[in-house]
Amino acid sequence: MAAKERIQWASKLGFVLATAGAAIGLGNLWKFPYLMGKNGGFQFLIAYLIFVVVLGVPVMITEMSIGQMTEQSPVNAYRKLNRKASFIGVLGVLSAFLILSYYSVIGGWLLKYIASYLTTFAAPADFSAYIAQPAEPVVWHLVFMALTCLVCVLGTRGIEKASTVMMPVLFLLLVVIIIRSVTLPGAGDGLAFMFSNTGSQFSFSSLSAALGQVFYSLSLCMGITLTYGSYLKKGENIPKSCATVAAMDTAAAVMAGVAIFPAVFAFNLEPAQGPSLIFGTLPKVFSSMAGGPVFAVLFFVLIFFAAITSAIALLESVVSFAIDNLHWNRRWAVAAVGVLAALAGIPSSLSYGPLKDVTIANYSIFDLVGVLTDNVLMPIGGICMCIFVGWVWGPKHIAAHIEQNSGLFRLKKAWVFCIRFLTPILILIVTAAGFVSIYQVVTGG
Repeated sequence: MAAKERIQWASKLGFVLATAGAAIGLGNLWKFPYLMGKNGGFQFLIAYLIFVVVLGVPVMITEMSIGQMTEQSPVNAYRKLNRKASFIGVLGVLSAFLILSYYSVIGGWLLKYIASYLTTFAAPADFSAYIAQPAEPVVWHLVFMALTCLVCVLGTRGIEKASTVMMPVLFLLLVVIIIRSVTLPGAGDGLAFMFSNTGSQFSFSSLSAALGQVFYSLSLCMGITLTYGSYLKKGENIPKSCATVAAMDTAAAVMAGVAIFPAVFAFNLEPAQGPSLIFGTLPKVFSSMAGGPVFAVLFFVLIFFAAITSAIALLESVVSFAIDNLHWNRRWAVAAVGVLAALAGIPSSLSYGPLKDVTIANYSIFDLVGVLTDNVLMPIGGICMCIFVGWVWGPKHIAAHIEQNSGLFRLKKAWVFCIRFLTPILILIVTAAGFVSIYQVVTGG
């Protein structure tokens, strides 16, 4: 009965844009540029592109196929294949919930910056001072979560409508900002940093960062791709759809770099700024250029579009679980999950202010949630998925499903090799590097 009543995407374009919207988020427009700046520019970009092909696309194909085959949310999907594998879905749903809780905090910062530019034509005077406040960042976090819930409560119809508007506008805004950025005096140094072999900072940790960024950027092992795949009509070409989404996701990340680095170099600022690159450094760039407030609003609006489409996908992954497993209706599921995620995000928001002295294993609350998802839950879930599909359940089932729906699976042998050998090895590297990083922080090393 559940499979027959499963909601579906209204169109292939809506599905592709919704899935792209889920993937294109803060990982592309906030995290990718500063990781590139810290890890050698061009060499980091090349490593990232390789890992998208050998890790990102194979995992996307696997998750989307499982969703389409089972027409179930993550936990039930794995349970339907093998009851003992349902914990893989649990890891994905838990990751999505935790990421959503702090993702919304960052989304609130974006809303504050948009409001500030619209009302005062300038960014908040001091980003660190703003996020240290006890009340206002929490309020904006709650507003962002409420907006996410308003879209998600409409189901695939609301997600498709939001994505078909926001994704084209996002790329259009990127093009506008790129044109302004590359026409600044001295912008060529920023392009050279991105596209020439000058990455003296590139190291093994940079390689690991590129691997981890693929995971985060493509929203892998968060239950999102599987959930969206479960709404996909039979007959759709999954490998082609995954390749399209990966290409759009990568294009957005590279375009974000082209929008940001020429401006950073034009004003002689440091590209390896870390997270403050977006909220601290770029407002200085906008304040120094003609028409700066206008371009600032456009920039933060496009990042907001990327953030909210990803937040919607994170929320939908958990809501789908609640509907299928707890038998809640959609409105109640969205309201309950939204409130719980909002409450869970409040300590992360306060970790820069009233709770700044509260640490767990030497991590702030905000950082701890990110570490648990990025370095523990998602990589472990990815390894378990590869072992289950590659060696326990068997890749032949997914290959047969793809060929039944899409015709000849031309890269079947390459996909099987990746899922069985290459992809789990790469994920293991990410996991090992993550645990080394955790050990260093915990021990103060």
